[in-house]
Amino acid sequence: MNTSANVVPLQSSDESQLRIDLAAALRLAAYYDWHEGVANHFSAAVSPDGKRFLVNPRWKHFSRARASELLLVDADDPDTMKREDAPDPSAWAIHSAIHRRVAHARVVLHLHPPYATTLATLKDPSIKPVDQVTARFFNRLAMDMEFGGIASEEAEGERIAATIGNHSSVMMANHGVTTVAPTIAEAFDAMYHLERAARTMVLAYSTGQPLNVMNDELAESVAREWDVYKDAEFSHFAEMKAVLDRENPGYAE
Repeated sequence: MNTSANVVPLQSSDESQLRIDLAAALRLAAYYDWHEGVANHFSAAVSPDGKRFLVNPRWKHFSRARASELLLVDADDPDTMKREDAPDPSAWAIHSAIHRRVAHARVVLHLHPPYATTLATLKDPSIKPVDQVTARFFNRLAMDMEFGGIASEEAEGERIAATIGNHSSVMMANHGVTTVAPTIAEAFDAMYHLERAARTMVLAYSTGQPLNVMNDELAESVAREWDVYKDAEFSHFAEMKAVLDRENPGYAE
């Protein structure tokens, strides 16, 4: 399998390539310091119905992720958590529910990155359209405001899945963020820009000055312009895989 950072318009259905790309995304999360210890989890569907999916193994550091070590699980298998190599309980609760319930969520990235998580602690964790990156999420960010503790129970995962609706990014109050997409490249790019948008919000709030929020018409126009740059999302991921090939190779093993 070619592990170089080739730009592709659609996600490959080849499980081996999905493994490589998901392992790369995990290492890139560590590269950007988005991860939290050995917690957090990424998944990618391998079956047409989305219910069989890859997920990172329990409590292994993202920076050491390898394609061959990703777990293959089935969202409909009630005995998954009885396996010797069972995934993290919260990974199972969140990702199995999303892969069962959300058809467009072929890929699910769940993280507690510093700025987005800081924003999630606020009474109003929404992202205001104050620049072109924050405007990307105008009317496009699901808000899960019902945090019920560490998501290790089925009900918590089901609620999170129901919150997503037709959105691709989720702000999880008192918790973190999740992005979902048809491909790993798109989910990664969304997470990158979600954390950047959150950083802008946190820094803007820190000045103590009033925010200069775009009007709805302008914000919607900017959000739609992001669709024109869809190819850039694949290029972004490909470029960052090239960085990994130089600085932290081995993810494809």
